[in-house]
Amino acid sequence: MAKGLPKKLPLAGVKHVVLVASGKGGVGKSSVAVNLANALFIENKTARVGILDADVFGPSIPKMMNLHSKPELNKQNLMIPLNNYGLKCMSMGFLVDEKEAFVWRGLMVMSAIGKLLRGVAWGSLDYLFVDMPPGTGDTQLSITQNIPVSGAVIVTTPQDVALDDARRGVTMFTKVGVSILGIVQNMSTFICEKCGHESHIFGQNGAERLAQELNVELLGNIPLDVKLRECCDSGQPVVLKYPECESSRAFHNIARKISEKLVSPLFVQ
Repeated sequence: MAKGLPKKLPLAGVKHVVLVASGKGGVGKSSVAVNLANALFIENKTARVGILDADVFGPSIPKMMNLHSKPELNKQNLMIPLNNYGLKCMSMGFLVDEKEAFVWRGLMVMSAIGKLLRGVAWGSLDYLFVDMPPGTGDTQLSITQNIPVSGAVIVTTPQDVALDDARRGVTMFTKVGVSILGIVQNMSTFICEKCGHESHIFGQNGAERLAQELNVELLGNIPLDVKLRECCDSGQPVVLKYPECESSRAFHNIARKISEKLVSPLFVQ
């Protein structure tokens, strides 16, 4: 560790921290984080899985996981995560009214992130998926500089604008010493339910080209699926409600790849 850098202290009881990130908003990062966490839990019922919503300004996990209560405190004055579908969850959205707007400066954001990291009684977790905010700013630096991170999953669409931002995200994590688990291409294709016609609304194979350029793995493709959107809005992950749909199968395949990478001696953390 370079001189002058703060020592990274692990979160008590947490084995693997997986960041689900994107350089750009609106690419479906939160829906990917929620469904990957649930898919991994389904794949391995003995695994203990949690989700941390690190998007202070636009928390999505409360709605997507159908959780709206305020967390209680334990005897150590730590927040007890809310639980649904067998997963432990924490979000700034649990602590404030959902209609309230945050008008915070950087230091306030970093303080809030610190509270979400260190002020939570996670207990024993094998995997903590962190739903990151878009961009490469204070939250990303605060998390990567303060806790050991097993790896990052970069979410993008095939669109050139999203790919440019995803490239910046990969570069940022590489600079701060976080290994890239791979890229997930969301909204990869749309198949009409009536006629079966396949359309590449946001472009074709963009993430595959980016993965080759950056020498990282393309973990999988998630189609543009109305079921996925409906499930996000209703608070029931698509991997639970429609386990046999194409989106669910894709999430399971990606979740298996992530878990295999994290236990592989060939993966450098």
